[in-house]
Amino acid sequence: MSTPRLILASSSPRRRELLAQMGFSFAVRAPSIDESVLPNEPPESYVLRLARGKAQAGFLPGCISIGADTSVVLGREIMGKPLGAADGMAMLERLSGKAHQVMTAVAVYDGLRCESCVVASTVYFRKIEAPEIRRYWQTGEPLDKAGGYGIQEIGGIFAHRLDGSYSAVVGLPVEQTERLLQLVGFDTWSARSNGRRTPD
Repeated sequence: MSTPRLILASSSPRRRELLAQMGFSFAVRAPSIDESVLPNEPPESYVLRLARGKAQAGFLPGCISIGADTSVVLGREIMGKPLGAADGMAMLERLSGKAHQVMTAVAVYDGLRCESCVVASTVYFRKIEAPEIRRYWQTGEPLDKAGGYGIQEIGGIFAHRLDGSYSAVVGLPVEQTERLLQLVGFDTWSARSNGRRTPD
């Protein structure tokens, strides 16, 4: 029996890098789904709904699809991608000197079952002065990042502590992704060995 093909239902280059680091070959299909927050929707429910929706929308028969969604949460407010410079810099001003949560949901769908979970990590920001926020925005990095920063890039200079999963903050919790793939019957170790030379 052949190993099902993996699909990453995301356009995120960071998720592509993390899944590749796990040793898998995969195709990329980035479905377009409505990412609007529902009225009174808790952050955990929001990211889980989107991850499951992406996994199901990206699915092809005979494959296993992986969907994920990441949100920065301050209090109970979901901070998405900045709408522009003013919005992005305001986000960083609000995160300055505070702890916030990064919630990443991952979902794995095989056409019958959709296994999923949410990983919450806490990121502690040092105080960021307005000129530094402005210079960071000018790098262009924050524009496509939830909360207006990327911890794996320049934005990492603002975080002095992280409690939780670093890979989840980047966009894909690798430990949980491995476990969910195994739950739907995907042989992760055989998939890694396909096309690779066995050591002598």
